[in-house]
Amino acid sequence: MAVAPETSAEYIKHHLTNLTWGQHADGHWGFAHSMEEAAEMGFWAINVDSMLFSVGLGVLFLWGFRAAARTATAGVPGGWQNFVEWVIEFIDDSVRGSFSGKNKLVGPLALTIFIWVFLMNFMDLLAVDHLPWLAGLMGVHNLKIVPSTDPNITFGLSLSVFALVLYYSFKFKGAGGFFAELAFHPFPKFLMPINLLLEGVTLIAKPISLALRLFGNMYAGEMIFILIALMYGGGWVLGAFGGLLQLGWAIFHILIITLQAFIFMTLTIVYLDMACQEAH
Repeated sequence: MAVAPETSAEYIKHHLTNLTWGQHADGHWGFAHSMEEAAEMGFWAINVDSMLFSVGLGVLFLWGFRAAARTATAGVPGGWQNFVEWVIEFIDDSVRGSFSGKNKLVGPLALTIFIWVFLMNFMDLLAVDHLPWLAGLMGVHNLKIVPSTDPNITFGLSLSVFALVLYYSFKFKGAGGFFAELAFHPFPKFLMPINLLLEGVTLIAKPISLALRLFGNMYAGEMIFILIALMYGGGWVLGAFGGLLQLGWAIFHILIITLQAFIFMTLTIVYLDMACQEAH
């Protein structure tokens, strides 16, 4: 469904450009029409499409699970209730296997992260042109529908987890215990500067690795779908081959989107387990 006059480069760039709202260089506020305009808007620009889809999927998750809870029966469960119970049991087993302490937040947090990240990743399985094309009919120039391909979203998630890690590190270890953990390991105390450097880098690397791992994998998957979509403009033979490639990649991508949600959730549990262990 690519527009005929577009070159391949323009097509790819169009699909990788967010719907961004912010202040233009001349001082007026509005939507950017290109990556360059969005970059000029600076830090306070908002990717409206990422916010819209991420919040919408979060609401969908809450509504769906709440509906299952309200209609739950003690007898033979229906299909949706059975699925929700299976997901909760799976998350509960994961938390019990990775978290050694007692914290009422970890279970609900793990469930929220897994389902929310999975739903955001799942948007990558929708046809790359359909929703942007519908948005174009309504005058919307750019629309990215996969929130997890936006580093602002993945860093927002990872920094929220990092804030919890710091909070529980101070709560369970105290300021002195947390500092000692960073300053006196792995080398003897007289090498405190080296310890601080190594442990400081390790600590800061946690949110960065969480964000970039999810973003990188999903961005690469989206790029492959876009490249395959270009094949539909190359005639029947190339288009048919592209259809087979798209089907194969979509099936394989189901594993990727699930795995990325699971990894994000598991690392969150592990980081919180490390933070909640009292210093010795």
